[in-house]
Amino acid sequence: MARGGFPNMGGANMNNMMKQLQKVQKQMEEMQQEVENKEFTATVGGGAVTAVANGKGQVLDIKIKPEVVDPDDVEMLQDLILTACNEALKTAAEEKENAMKKITGMPNIPGMF
Repeated sequence: MARGGFPNMGGANMNNMMKQLQKVQKQMEEMQQEVENKEFTATVGGGAVTAVANGKGQVLDIKIKPEVVDPDDVEMLQDLILTACNEALKTAAEEKENAMKKITGMPNIPGMF
């Protein structure tokens, strides 16, 4: 076995590979922090309901136009709120996925972040 490495693998190659992995890991951490701090907005129902979420998967704000509030049709308002929240969270998840692909050339792997 070669000193400080595996057989037939030069120590310099292993060091370069480790440096590359550390670089990619740092890029991933920076990207994750950047996406987590971003806000993603989704508006549904022709502007009736707007939801804002962050990259951490938290809904930060919901805006509802007063004219949409109909006591006789609460279900429609609930559906609009759910749709807006889900769209904002979906946009955040897609941003993370695209950022991961840029760094690694691969889609997000569950458990990576």
